[in-house]
Amino acid sequence: MPKVTRYMILCLVGGLLGSAAVISPVVAGQPAAYTQEHTITIDATTINPQTWWQVPGVTPSIYGSDPESMDAYRTTELRVLKLKPGKYKFVSFTFDFPFAVNMEGKLEIAQSFDQCVEGRGTQTLIVRCSRTFPYSGQRDYQYQ
Repeated sequence: MPKVTRYMILCLVGGLLGSAAVISPVVAGQPAAYTQEHTITIDATTINPQTWWQVPGVTPSIYGSDPESMDAYRTTELRVLKLKPGKYKFVSFTFDFPFAVNMEGKLEIAQSFDQCVEGRGTQTLIVRCSRTFPYSGQRDYQYQ
């Protein structure tokens, strides 16, 4: 019986030590660089006709029921967002694309969007295209 009790105590202690090693990093959270918010300006004012846009999880949704009373941001004015380093998406009703904020607070945007979006390496995201396929059937941009 003493061997069983000793074995159970060793298992209990081992389990507690093992769980402490797993829980400690979780409790510590992310490094400070990942929690620092950076000021990012979104300029979609050249989109014509004007519309609404969002950055999901950060700004109000564009999918409200009444366009005149919804809180989503319009393309008629610049907006300043506080974003942590990470991946995001600009979304309008007709055009969306991914972008990222790096550890230095600068924008990272795929080169394939250069004809519609600018601001890579800066803190200002400028969106020029209103739709992927305009009504004329031609894209506002070309893949390279």
